[in-house]
Amino acid sequence: MTADPLNSSAGPPRISPPVDRAVEVRRSTRRRRTVSAYREGDRTVVLIPARMSADEERRWVSVMLEKLAAQEDRRMLDDDALGQRAAELSARYLRGRARPDSVRWVTNQNSRWGSCTPAMGSIRLSHRLQGMPEYVIDYVILHELAHLLVPGHGEGFWRLLDAYPRTERARGFLEGVVAAERLPYIPCGAPD
Repeated sequence: MTADPLNSSAGPPRISPPVDRAVEVRRSTRRRRTVSAYREGDRTVVLIPARMSADEERRWVSVMLEKLAAQEDRRMLDDDALGQRAAELSARYLRGRARPDSVRWVTNQNSRWGSCTPAMGSIRLSHRLQGMPEYVIDYVILHELAHLLVPGHGEGFWRLLDAYPRTERARGFLEGVVAAERLPYIPCGAPD
């Protein structure tokens, strides 16, 4: 997420959004005009030019938090939309054979991205997926849909997922997230 503070027509908002995460501001002498922000674990990192004043920093942190929140809101599907997306993925990649009774977000899955109970026809996705790229969420939904047809992770299961062109990319993304969660915290002020 990048913005150009020198070319912003609307200017920074005056009201700061509620902050539910730590914010780390990194100043850079190489950065001349742009401000950018991204989520890093439970922190939000905001990159700004070193020459910005403290007032400008506060305004642009607020702007970037709002922009990130808006971007994440667009990515988050509600449970109804998840069910609809699952039906679309099943039709496209599994010839419509996987038909879950429910697909929903849950907050009690911290070591799994998703789970499926074939006997109940239910699929649960970890809330940690919210805000991740769409192709990653699609992969996890499709993975769980495949479990409605094949319970284990044998050859037949993976053959079903071969139809999804971004399987390896999505798996790599999720492996990267897991690896990043294991990294030690980098203290504020570390070089960027």
